[in-house]
Amino acid sequence: MSKEIVLEDHAFLVSETNEKGIITFASDDFCEIAGYSVEELIGKPHNLVRHPDMPKAAFKNLWDTVKDGNIWTGYVKNATKNGDYYWVYATVYPTITSEGTKGYLSCRRKATSEEIQKAINLYKTLQ
Repeated sequence: MSKEIVLEDHAFLVSETNEKGIITFASDDFCEIAGYSVEELIGKPHNLVRHPDMPKAAFKNLWDTVKDGNIWTGYVKNATKNGDYYWVYATVYPTITSEGTKGYLSCRRKATSEEIQKAINLYKTLQ
């Protein structure tokens, strides 16, 4: 049975991906919470940490928003390597990489229990 991993108050999870969602950078906090080494994450699709409880509509909204050049914010339930899960409040920014290509920067912090409950209730209404 999976259990919830609660982020520390100071945890700040950062990752960068290319335009196709392939991880090009992962912070120490992200690696620690997700249970992967940085080597296991680099070059992998970011949906490696997607929890099956997350509605497809939430990620469609995220991708539509950032591909249009806008910043997306929302609550995300992610899966760890060992099958546990954690909730974050995420902000995803469209960026230009040092190579001049499009990419995305995701910054995540601890979600409060009230924020998580609101997200759970909302996600129950989505497909």
